[in-house]
Amino acid sequence: MEQRKRSWTKWITCITILISFWSCAKGQFRYSIYEEVQEGTVVGNIAKDLGLDKTTLKERGVRIVYGSTEPPFTVNQDDGILFVNRKIDREEICDRSKVCVIELKTVLQNPLEIHHVSVEILDVNDHAPNFPENVSILRIFESILPGAKFQLQAARDADSGLLSVQRYKLSINEHFRLEVKDRGEDRKTPSLVLEKPLDRESVKSHVLLLTALDGGKPPKSGNMTIIVNVSDVNDNPPVFNQESYSVFLKENSPVGTTVIQINATDLDEGSNGEVVYSFGKDVDARARELFHLNSVTGVIVVVGDIDFEKSARLEIDIQASDKGTATMTTDKTVVINIIDVNDNTPEIEVTSFSHALPEDSKPGTTVALISVKDSDFGLNGKVICYINQDLPFLLTPSLQNNMYSLVTKHLLDRELHSQYNVLIVAKDAGEPSLSSEKSIAIFLSDVNDNRPVFSQSPYTFYIFENNAPGKTIFSMTARDQDEGSNAHISFLILRDKEGANMLTSFLNINSETGDIVALKSFDFETLKTFQFRVAAADSGAPSLSSNVTVNVFILDQNDNPPVILYPVRFT
Repeated sequence: MEQRKRSWTKWITCITILISFWSCAKGQFRYSIYEEVQEGTVVGNIAKDLGLDKTTLKERGVRIVYGSTEPPFTVNQDDGILFVNRKIDREEICDRSKVCVIELKTVLQNPLEIHHVSVEILDVNDHAPNFPENVSILRIFESILPGAKFQLQAARDADSGLLSVQRYKLSINEHFRLEVKDRGEDRKTPSLVLEKPLDRESVKSHVLLLTALDGGKPPKSGNMTIIVNVSDVNDNPPVFNQESYSVFLKENSPVGTTVIQINATDLDEGSNGEVVYSFGKDVDARARELFHLNSVTGVIVVVGDIDFEKSARLEIDIQASDKGTATMTTDKTVVINIIDVNDNTPEIEVTSFSHALPEDSKPGTTVALISVKDSDFGLNGKVICYINQDLPFLLTPSLQNNMYSLVTKHLLDRELHSQYNVLIVAKDAGEPSLSSEKSIAIFLSDVNDNRPVFSQSPYTFYIFENNAPGKTIFSMTARDQDEGSNAHISFLILRDKEGANMLTSFLNINSETGDIVALKSFDFETLKTFQFRVAAADSGAPSLSSNVTVNVFILDQNDNPPVILYPVRFT
């Protein structure tokens, strides 16, 4: 049976994904998948929906960018298929939300494209309805007239939508019928309605079985036993002085703020007509943490943190009960509308593309994606984002609300600035306005755009004749403004191809240090000056080089004795 259920779920998932493909708009895709599917289950083929073949996909690449929370999906780089990489529990991700959607951003490079992917997590019926108590005991006077209602505790189901509690059943009983009030948002509150007058002398106690069923196929259910104890006399319930109670309350109202005062009266006398107030049985724990109800005066005051972003509207069931031996109770709903206050600063999320930006990046190159959000409502949640510095970068808004791209404004030069700190400011339109800042460090990577420069141009050296062969006669230096291999310099003597300058064959240069060695001894009487050229090249790709002329002058030494050319005769 379980295997047939999994097969049915997979079949529905495939049909849902197929329908989702037809509804995808350009730049934005929507897929659906059921919770609890196995790891590796295919969600959709992003490459196919973008019209990319495997060759194009491999050249451009596709990846998911995200902030601090990693989504439960992965994109296969070979075929662009989006698949589940871990178990998904819809109730854990989205609580009881009717629509559970995980928003993703996928990026294609060269050229840059941003596509928004929405994956809706569909509910499966993996929870049964559950009552807060297994047994509920009611005390009802025999004098209560037919038509009286008695609110019961509602069942809760962790699933949502049609898979939450959909209906209730009551065991057959001639005195009671069941009435269910639909409050929306998966909330249905059951009440017992008295159909036939009770007679304590005939039956002192009635035992009923209340069953809650969800909308699964087959449905899951939960039961609660209701014991109705019949009492005598007190025959007038409390009556509220208003048909409805509604009030407006600012969020962040301080503890002790009076919200509203309710009032009910009872026509009975003594303890049967003395009214006390309490929260209804179906009031959730959150409301009890926020408000206190004075049981005697009916005054509701603030005792917790009122936050519009958590609840914009609260409905609280109030019960007015008398103190008769068999208590009579009347229910009334108080609606509290929360007014938004600008109490949330904008949040900035930055997704950088690379650790370092090449200095030859063209104007308009995207450096990072900026997304901003504000949890407030209306103008309090309207955010503008900007850069408040004169930097070679622009913040351009995206078609998607509250999305920006940080791009280069003009050409960059690492040799002038190797690092920029860009301060992003996000400011809301509230009064007073709230803002936040985030700094982005942008490092420029070197490009081989500078040639080596000699320390002199031209070089002029003087050496004495009769130098020792193999010894360094002079040195040359050069520098390069680039870094790394782009600044690593090698020296080379430029020799004439046709041998026009034969002297260069008697010179050698150390390619690393620039030291020049003479391989022979020079003779001033034979050679007084000569000239040659030296090149300096960096190790970049492609390499850049420059060259310089070297002028060498030979200095004379007294290394020749006098010579008598003609004999002299004396007479």
